[in-house]
Amino acid sequence: MPFFEAVRLALATIRVQKLKSFFTALGVCIGVMFLIAVVSIVDGMGRYMEQDLVGKLIALNSFEVRRRPNINIGDVDPGLWREYSRRPRLLESDVQPVVDALPDGTLWSMYSDGQVQVESPFSRPRTAQVTAVDGQYFEIKRLGVTEGRLFTAGELSQGSNSVIIGPDLKQRLFPTVDPIGRNVKIGGRLYSVIGVGESLGSAFGMSFDNYIYAPFRAPVRRMLNSEPHAIDAIVVQVPAPEMMTDAQERVRAVMRARHKLRPAQADNFTLETADTALAFWSKIRGYLVLAGVALPAFGLVVGAIVIMNIMLVAVAERTYEIGIRKALGAKRRDILIQFLIESSTLSTLGAMLGIGAGAAVAVMVRSLTPMPTFVAPWSIVVGVAIGAGVGVISGVYPASRASLLDPIAALRQE
Repeated sequence: MPFFEAVRLALATIRVQKLKSFFTALGVCIGVMFLIAVVSIVDGMGRYMEQDLVGKLIALNSFEVRRRPNINIGDVDPGLWREYSRRPRLLESDVQPVVDALPDGTLWSMYSDGQVQVESPFSRPRTAQVTAVDGQYFEIKRLGVTEGRLFTAGELSQGSNSVIIGPDLKQRLFPTVDPIGRNVKIGGRLYSVIGVGESLGSAFGMSFDNYIYAPFRAPVRRMLNSEPHAIDAIVVQVPAPEMMTDAQERVRAVMRARHKLRPAQADNFTLETADTALAFWSKIRGYLVLAGVALPAFGLVVGAIVIMNIMLVAVAERTYEIGIRKALGAKRRDILIQFLIESSTLSTLGAMLGIGAGAAVAVMVRSLTPMPTFVAPWSIVVGVAIGAGVGVISGVYPASRASLLDPIAALRQE
């Protein structure tokens, strides 16, 4: 029997027995629905972590030299925290030797940051993320302004009392007036607003736009680091990804020499990249995807058992039909293929319903919660393949029974 003819007969049978076919495919539908929903949540979280969260914190083709990692995803052993606390602080004097060791075309910056209270004459005091920067910070972060301007080289070198505020602070500190040229008070000192920065977006419902940038040598830096001349990080950005390893090794050699480390001693500083920040997430993501595929398998097993039982009933109900077809010359292979295609068609339709339901669940989760979702194309292919596979596996025994029926005995069944 031609394949498409068998599919047409299978669809005709399903159309005649709509309700029975629907409940038969329901098990496969539910299993595939959960597969699509779970994988879309995990994949959406992965894209969110890589592109939105870590991507906003660590710029493209860049790494940060830090005392300890800035992004810790997952539990950190208490002993490791104690080791972090014993490490020496990064100092301003470390910056120039690092810069001198970098290859041509590399951008650099240094910064310190922290939560500081800010106030204006037009609003009550607010807590903001204040970052004191120097070097090519805004070029590395690809951050511009929507109003006003960025710092000049003179303002950075002289540590002028000027700041760039984020969109959230513009709305909160200056709700009814233009902030450019007006003052904010930080630590009892007045700072002039010279620009409003671009939006950095949000992550898990937490906005990144509640920020203030100031020159590193401005008085505010003393509120960010209690130790004199200490900094939080040196940022290095290379022109191309293939230069990352060389730049990291150059910086590592400089920092090890400055910290007087012997060859056998481990680094007492961190070179943090997007990959190192996501190392723990990448590990648990694999487990989550595995769980997302394994758990719906139980629903698919139930669906396969239901399809097998229904197909056995169908064989019993259609014994006379099978006898007529065999009497007219249908071969065993034709009967076998007919029932296999019927069961796989039924299962595939259930899988397609499950894919639609899973995608709907993913959209609902994204709409009603801060959790990101993304329906991966590979999960749709896997869902359809699973549906067809379940149909074939569950239809083998009923189809085999149908193909082995004796045509004379079958014709006597009516």
